[in-house]
Amino acid sequence: MKIKKFNVHEHGLNQFFGPLEAKVMEILWASERTTIRDVQTILNQEEPLSFNTVMTVMNRLIEKGLLQKTSQGSGRGKITFYEPLQTKEQFLSDQTKEVTQGLIREFGELVVGHMIDALDEVDPKLISKLQDKLNQKNHES
Repeated sequence: MKIKKFNVHEHGLNQFFGPLEAKVMEILWASERTTIRDVQTILNQEEPLSFNTVMTVMNRLIEKGLLQKTSQGSGRGKITFYEPLQTKEQFLSDQTKEVTQGLIREFGELVVGHMIDALDEVDPKLISKLQDKLNQKNHES
């Protein structure tokens, strides 16, 4: 899934999703496979939401390519399960890569300069990892 917009002033998953979508995705990533009713039950612990509201959000997440649904049984015994198409880690990796590449494509030198400046606030292990990656790139050239 390619993100349509990145909310720079938000935090966590809200940078990629609306608040309710982010909560639904967190629930699905934690359970891997669940029903609308189960998601609604969890969400209702925080704030009451109708079944239709939760169903609409989950169906939009299907349209965005984030969830899939499968059904078991038939008639009154039919149960529809929803599950994420990627793990949370895969999703975040894909999205942060997309954002980073987009920023570098559009603003190249500025972005790289800001990333270097931001290294003052980064865990030294990440700086070491970056150095290793840069060394690897230099040996490939």
